[in-house]
Amino acid sequence: MGGCRVLGQVWGGWWRGPGVVSARKVASFGTEARRQLQPRGSSKRSGTLGNQPFPGLLQPENLSREELVHVLRASVVDQRGPLVTLNKPQGLPVTGKPGELTLLSVLPELSQSLGLGEQELQIVRASGKEASGLVLLSSCPQTASRLQKFFAHSRRAQTPTATYWAVTDGIPATSEGRIQAALKLEYVDDVGLAVPVKSPSRNDILEGVKRTLSHFRVVATGPGCALVELQPLTVFASQLQVHMVLQLCPMLGDHTYSARVGTVLGQRFLLPAESTKPQKQVLDEALLGRLRLTPAQAAQMPLHLHLRCLRLPGPRPSDAPPIELWAPLPPYFSRTLQCLGLRQQ
Repeated sequence: MGGCRVLGQVWGGWWRGPGVVSARKVASFGTEARRQLQPRGSSKRSGTLGNQPFPGLLQPENLSREELVHVLRASVVDQRGPLVTLNKPQGLPVTGKPGELTLLSVLPELSQSLGLGEQELQIVRASGKEASGLVLLSSCPQTASRLQKFFAHSRRAQTPTATYWAVTDGIPATSEGRIQAALKLEYVDDVGLAVPVKSPSRNDILEGVKRTLSHFRVVATGPGCALVELQPLTVFASQLQVHMVLQLCPMLGDHTYSARVGTVLGQRFLLPAESTKPQKQVLDEALLGRLRLTPAQAAQMPLHLHLRCLRLPGPRPSDAPPIELWAPLPPYFSRTLQCLGLRQQ
């Protein structure tokens, strides 16, 4: 704990010197993680991701504790002072029931593997189970507390600190904007589902309905699809997935909420959320063709939602711009962008 107190006194010290995050280094982050996550026999060339439908996709539920720790250690994109940043694989739950294999459950072993000794890591910020991307960990409780206060203050000020990329089935009607929706959590077969609530009353808010807000920007478009940048300004389970469904543009691999979007004579509309059960996403033949997937393969498609960038405070409160941490895209995500011709402008 002594080292933690020193870091609290010189908050910005661990950002100085070699290794400070920069745009030039983003491309090199996570190289070892990509190598570890890549299926045997898939292409390693950046321009060609092979014939695998979902290259680099991990099945965390099939891993032992030791294998998961090995994968997470290989997924470290930045480590300095008390902070460790991972590029979390899609499908890995952050928390869960006792006895389940989760990120939280292996933090003691990961801390030892990274040489942190008695300073056990704790979670500061993380993408959800179905999303891939950045996870911010800290071995110092004071540093973790300060960062959590920074994120909470940023939410109150409606200042985005997290930037996601998503690939959508459909193109938003406007190239940029805000999505607002009141959401509540309803449990169906022990699964919590986010359900929109129209014109929530004061009692609704008291009973758990939350007003949610996200900013979106269309980065690139192709025939019937888009690459969308998303910045949540509130925190709610599945917020970004539901917000894109409300835009009639479900994310690729959304096997939970995409069924809420119906189509008649080529026109999309929203089905009642309360009576629409989750089901495997169904894509049209044209999109399947461009993705080079069969319907059976599309039914196994991972959610294309990636926490790409986190903004952290600089060494001093007045510092601008803030520190930015980045995580490279998973290989299957890059393959999808390649197949659909979605390129950042």
